[in-house]
This record gives sequence, structure tokens and C-alpha cells, in this order.
Amino acid sequence: MSLPAENTRIALAARPDGEPTPSDFRVETVPIPVPAEGELLLEILYLSLDPYMRGRMSEAESYADPIALGDVMVGGTVGRVIESKDPSFANGDVVLSFSGWQTHAVADARHVRKLDPHAAPVQTSLGVLGMPGFTAYAGLLEIGRPERGETVVVAAATGPVGSAVGQIAKIRGARAVGIAGGPDKVAHLRELGFDAAVDHRDPDFAAQLNAACPDGIDVYFENVGGKVWDTVLPLLNTYARVPVCGLIANYNLTSAPEGPDRAPALMSRILTKSLTVRGFIQSEFVKDQFVHFLADMSGWIADGRVRYREDVVDGLENAPDAFIGLLKGQNFGKLLIKVAQ
Repeated sequence: MSLPAENTRIALAARPDGEPTPSDFRVETVPIPVPAEGELLLEILYLSLDPYMRGRMSEAESYADPIALGDVMVGGTVGRVIESKDPSFANGDVVLSFSGWQTHAVADARHVRKLDPHAAPVQTSLGVLGMPGFTAYAGLLEIGRPERGETVVVAAATGPVGSAVGQIAKIRGARAVGIAGGPDKVAHLRELGFDAAVDHRDPDFAAQLNAACPDGIDVYFENVGGKVWDTVLPLLNTYARVPVCGLIANYNLTSAPEGPDRAPALMSRILTKSLTVRGFIQSEFVKDQFVHFLADMSGWIADGRVRYREDVVDGLENAPDAFIGLLKGQNFGKLLIKVAQ
């Protein structure tokens, strides 16, 4: 098998000031990397685009180190082994890795997971059967802990995390209320079996959410923040649980939001309603829960209780524009870049 001569990659050219722009990214062509013993040379097939990448572009303190200027943009990938220097893998194997925005990469064989293309479409390891699906599973079941008959509300509900949260809540016997942007997304939530769906872009959003939650909110899975959170907070019941997964409304802010300091009112509500507000990163649950997640989610997909939607964009060169759109809510479902056939 003749190996390709060049690797195309997308690097961080500048740190965004507010919303990322195309000039914050740089497309480069470099020689194909050479694997050492214990490594694999991969041809990347799919790249996952996720909101957390915006935080990695910034130097602000976070749970992970920022990407250095000039380094390849980070991201989960599905790739095909085209040269193996590890006996556990053969050329042609398909693997999950964290190889970033590039067409080829070298990966340590200890840090990849072999995928079975016959068990599920390989790209689902980046979505419903991967990090986003597991984020929903662990955050809802370990922190939200919904009981039968309770009301679970999730923001960004047509995304890969939010859609899984609502469907898992239904499996557990809870009411699922989804918040999304636009009538098409709201309609999709009803197709997925959500009990109610509301459009945060509607001028009557607050009244609609109130009507959708006549008994208040017991679990709010937070993906957004901003005005959505301001609308949800007054509806939280005593002992409500709030898994905080993401705050996409805040990611492009360059200063504190306008208006009065809301922290005292928030702390008062946490105290008087005995709220549990818990931020989390899915990796903290991997050791104890990931095997259970794969078994449960695979079964739920097989029997139709969990459905998923993918938004696939062809071509690595389109990753920057697709990512910028993601932060504006322009994607519909799990956003993937199809890098190669």
C-alpha cells in the first residue's frame, strides 16, 4: 500500500476576540508523520466538532490546557490504520482517537479504541455512542438522578447531548421537556418523543416554558446558560438538580454580561430551594460507567428507544466555517466533518 505524501491540517492561527472568525484558523500542508514502535499511522475519516473546542482556543483558565498558537486544533476522530507498528492492530482497522483537525495522524496504540464497523456506523463513536452520548448518560443519571414522574428540562435539546438526555429521561419514566432554537428543531423534539418542546427564540418563550412545566422543574440539564438559564431558574422545584454540562451562550463573551449582578439572587435561590448545582466533565465518570453506557445505549438504539441525528459536512477545509456555525446553533444534530471516504 503506497502511503500519501502530505498531511493537511488546520492549526490555531490566532486567539478569537469574541466569536471565532476564519482568520483564527490556518490550513497547512506538512509531510506525513512517521509512526514509531507502538504507534499507528491513521487516515482520518471523521472529525467531531464540539462546543468545548471554543474554550480550548482561549487562554482563560479551564479544565484543560489551551491549544498553543500554531498547534493543530483538537478533536475526536475516527480513522483507518494505514501503517501499524503495534501487533494489536492491523492495516485497515478502524479506530477512535483524539487526532484533531487533520487528514493523517500518528497515534499511540495504547490510547485508541478499535471499532467494529458491523456493530454500528463508525461515526456514532463520536456522537450517540461516544463522548456526547456518554456526557448525557453520566450527567443525567449520576447527577440529575430523575425519578419516575419528575420533569426533566434540557437546553440545546436537538444537539447530540440534549437529545440523548431527553430520551434517557423518558426511558427512566420522567417527563422530558426540550428547549431548542427554531420551529424545525422544536418539531424534531416531538418526533423524538419529548413530552413538550419550546423555542427559546420565540418572544413568548417564558410563558411557553412555564406552561410546559405546570409542576415545575425537577432536573435541568444545562447546556446553554444566558437568557435560557434566567428563564429556567424561577421554575426549579425544591431539591431540583442541575447538572451543568456547558454554557454555550457565554463562550464568545469578552466581558461580563450587561445588567445587575445576579449572583446574590442565584445564591438565594440555591439556598431557599435546596438546589444541587453541579458542574462536571464526562471523563470523571468513564472508569465506573462507560462500559454500562455502551451496553445500555447500544440496546436502546437497537430497540428504537433512542434515536439520533447527524449533521455531516464534507471536507476538512470546511471545518472552520462549520465550527463557527455550531457556536451560533446553525447545526441540526451531531456535527461531523467527513474527512475521507
